[in-house]
Amino acid sequence: MSSNMMTDNLTSEHEVPTRHWIALFGGLIGAFMAILDIQITNSSLKDIQGALSATLDESSWISTSYLVAEMIAIPLSGWLTKVLGKRRYLTWTTALFTLSSLLCSFSWNMTSMIVFRAMQGFSGGALIPLAFSLVVQLLPIHKRALGMALFGIAATFAPSIGPTFGGWLTENFSWHYIFYINVPPAFLVIAMVRYGLNDEPVSLPAFRAADWFGIVTMALGLGCLEVVLEEGNREEWFSSSFIISLSILSAVSLVYFVINELYRDKPLVNLRLLRDKQFAMSNVAYFILGMALLGSVYVLPMYLTQIHHYNAMEIGEVLMWMGFPQLIIFPLAPKLTQLIKPKYLVTFGFIMFALSCGVNTHMTADFGGQQMILSMVLRAIGLPFIMVPLSLVALKNIRQKETPDASTLTNVMRNLGGAFSIAFIATMLDNKTREHLAHIKESLPNVSQLGWETLYQQQMMFIHTGSSVSTAMQQAQSSLLSTMQQQAAIMAYNDVFFMMTAALAIAAGLMLIMKN
Repeated sequence: MSSNMMTDNLTSEHEVPTRHWIALFGGLIGAFMAILDIQITNSSLKDIQGALSATLDESSWISTSYLVAEMIAIPLSGWLTKVLGKRRYLTWTTALFTLSSLLCSFSWNMTSMIVFRAMQGFSGGALIPLAFSLVVQLLPIHKRALGMALFGIAATFAPSIGPTFGGWLTENFSWHYIFYINVPPAFLVIAMVRYGLNDEPVSLPAFRAADWFGIVTMALGLGCLEVVLEEGNREEWFSSSFIISLSILSAVSLVYFVINELYRDKPLVNLRLLRDKQFAMSNVAYFILGMALLGSVYVLPMYLTQIHHYNAMEIGEVLMWMGFPQLIIFPLAPKLTQLIKPKYLVTFGFIMFALSCGVNTHMTADFGGQQMILSMVLRAIGLPFIMVPLSLVALKNIRQKETPDASTLTNVMRNLGGAFSIAFIATMLDNKTREHLAHIKESLPNVSQLGWETLYQQQMMFIHTGSSVSTAMQQAQSSLLSTMQQQAAIMAYNDVFFMMTAALAIAAGLMLIMKN
């Protein structure tokens, strides 16, 4: 090899062209938009529901349709990248994301909204693994930790501010703006990607050799599973024939999908990568991370709304303590990976996340936004030390050509973790609230003297406000029942955070026993 060729190789290994950085940032902006849109409609559902004359159950499909389509798109992204090329696929999927965002704002009824949200989810779902793949494919190994830190900011900061940002736009403008806001950055993403990436020809052989059986079984299996997890609690789980049918269809499809992928020479998703113990254990950690991250973003606004009656802006003032400190800590993570083994950094991150949930296991009626700041800051400290080093641990034994499949698997596991967590939390809150309320009612005779004194005091208060004696007693009883229900709900939230603490502790232990 000539000295000039050796010099070129060394330069390519240690320097990243500016245009590649531009393409990478374009991909990261696209991933940020897609992740933001998962949560951004949550605080605006009532406004959308009213504008489209929909019921509460129908409006739940605004989020469900997005998540189902996103879950199907993620496994397809690796194959479509091979068929269309990164530049063309990123351009097309971003354009479709922009178009579907605009169509969502023009929706005339709930059916049209659900269809357009599914289009948005399918196009947005591709942006997340593509951004992850660009980090690995465009950056040399010594720059990869920095790229993963940037991806981590998109993956963790977006869900933290999604509900707040959506609520602010709805309150100050209208719900349409949560979709308009995607248009300017989408044009920027397209311009950056088209400038920074080389064009690749369409691969017709890759299209003809597609794993069509795998595509169909994957779409049915993951799509039905997502619907079951999202709608199961509202449909009372397996008391619903709809949920039973989808569960059976999902289970059968996924079994056939796994068998097909393991025996096929060129599978849709290379499940054989899970034979690597380190990659498999990392995927379990990604699953738990998705459970804790999306679960906490789901349960915290619910607690603040139900117990303390916070509006979207007040919730945002609490959640910002989980988001903005990460911007300070994330730049430190790549440097620390050079000094400390990544598995120890991931362990530390999971421990901090577990501590943040542990702080919330002893909440009372006085535990509001100010008291949650400590747990938010602990979470913000922990997340950067999970996102950056965990990707390095997961990809340690993965070859560069296998990166799209590895990216698909880690993103699917994180999303599945979030879906399982939200379904489990919703069911657990309902069941535990009823259980604790029954226990409080059973224990009431044991403190009957205190109960009667409380009732009498409240009755006198209502009498002083002008109520008759009998009406005042009914009001006092209603007030006492409301207090009991509130206490039962708080105890249920404590149980949820205890469950999340335990799961994160398991993830920390899993990382600690992993080989160096």
